[in-house]
Amino acid sequence: MSNKIPFTGAGLGLRREMLDQLSPVPQQVDFWEIAPENWIPLGGKYQKVLRQLTEHHYFTCHGLSLSIGSPAPLDVNFVKSVKHFLDEHNIQFYSEHLSYCSGEGHLYDLMPIPFTEDAVKHVVARIKQVQDIIERPLILENVSYYASPGQEMTEQAFTLAILEESGCSLLLDVNNIYVNSINHGYNAEQFLAAMPSHKIAYGHIAGHFDEADDLKVDTHGADVIEPVWHLLQQAYALHGVFPTLLERDFNIPPMPVLLQEVENIKSIQAQFRPTTASQRLA
Repeated sequence: MSNKIPFTGAGLGLRREMLDQLSPVPQQVDFWEIAPENWIPLGGKYQKVLRQLTEHHYFTCHGLSLSIGSPAPLDVNFVKSVKHFLDEHNIQFYSEHLSYCSGEGHLYDLMPIPFTEDAVKHVVARIKQVQDIIERPLILENVSYYASPGQEMTEQAFTLAILEESGCSLLLDVNNIYVNSINHGYNAEQFLAAMPSHKIAYGHIAGHFDEADDLKVDTHGADVIEPVWHLLQQAYALHGVFPTLLERDFNIPPMPVLLQEVENIKSIQAQFRPTTASQRLA
């Protein structure tokens, strides 16, 4: 693997529509994140541009279609293609969602895994299978959800069981904690405090849509709101500073506007003592 230093600081999710704004590449961004599914099928110009970027800048991958909680068999060929992509671009960290998006077909959405002991065993077995193939720790993100079918345990207990029994790491999405706390009526800071510090590889922060006072929708299509920035401060106070990435998937503003939020992450990080990813994943 690479001798690149472990990533730190503040990152930005890279979308293809941003490419024409990367000359030069903004120095405020410490690392970039891409979805492998959006790049694996591409060749030609896009592959050349991506290779130039990954050779000179730190990248992580955040997948969309692993479907770790699916009842269908794991798509081994897909996981092998991700492994090839990670190796080709010398990317060390691969994260996905603690959810599923396929059954007998692709669902085109992230569905909640039932919070049950049987689901824990099912997901843990699949995580270990993925980690054997990719030869890296799998990093799983706590996701937003809007229903909890067959619930036998809390989201917190389910998440902790997955982390403990599988050996995987955590992508701590602060906005998802905030959204879920409103939608499901729990204390966001208590949930945040329960997460194991040593499992946190890096974090996400994003905006969401206010459908109603008691219904927030995780869209990644708006600016980060003040309560979510405050929760990020709480996360650093509880767990130390971890690399944190701004997600923006649509209604994407010009790069200078995105960089203002990246700079806000960095200013909050500067208030706390930093902790590197290598220390967290050691």
